[in-house]
Amino acid sequence: MTVYFIGAGPGDPDLITVKALKTMQRCPVILYAGSLIPVEVIDQVRDQAEVIYDSATLNLDETTEIIRQAAAAGKNVARLQCGDPALYGATGEQMRRLDALAIDYEVIPGVSAVAASAAMLKKELTLSGVSQTVIMTRYEGKTPFPERERLPTLAKSGATLAIHLGVTRIHKIVEELIPYYGEDCPVAVCYRTSWPDQDYVTGTLKDIVEQVRAKKFTRTSLILVGHVLDSEDFADSYLYDKSQAHIYRKIHRKNDAV
Repeated sequence: MTVYFIGAGPGDPDLITVKALKTMQRCPVILYAGSLIPVEVIDQVRDQAEVIYDSATLNLDETTEIIRQAAAAGKNVARLQCGDPALYGATGEQMRRLDALAIDYEVIPGVSAVAASAAMLKKELTLSGVSQTVIMTRYEGKTPFPERERLPTLAKSGATLAIHLGVTRIHKIVEELIPYYGEDCPVAVCYRTSWPDQDYVTGTLKDIVEQVRAKKFTRTSLILVGHVLDSEDFADSYLYDKSQAHIYRKIHRKNDAV
């Protein structure tokens, strides 16, 4: 018996991986968060599963007990996590519980909201000479925050920022970022990326608050900040540079034999 922590992707059922789907098809017990994962993802295996639980209404003790009972019966469990299980998936405490119960588990990665949002915007988050670093973080709230990871400290890097779970405090985020990025720094706020009702707004740190409020985004939104979002002044990478040789490609000069 194995518990599979499966990255269900950002919402679009087609963005779940082939491995994830095949694994789900082998699991008679499925747990998924209905508030974060669309039912269409579950529809793909609904006829094959014996039991499907919506964990949105359950606490950690209750989900652990479901898994314990499945393990006792020798049944594999698919524990679906939105996006990628390694990013804000609350999987650490679940795995710790399974370790204590000596229940085997595996983790299957998924498409993150960061990757899906960049794709929706048709942007690369790392551009040569503009930004080579992406910092994924969240805005502080109930979750304890180390001082070294508070937003002003991270902003000193000037890196591209992907801020989760912060849209209701976007006015505070803007206030903390302007001293480091400037009022003209581009921002994109992506709402329910890849869901049927996905939406987004783009602007700058100067005007993004009013745009977000006009859209009434209050949850399930990712905030992207950085000059990569509107820069055209970046260098081509060396990856496909014809003047740069690497292990897979030689430089061809005019007098080289064909």
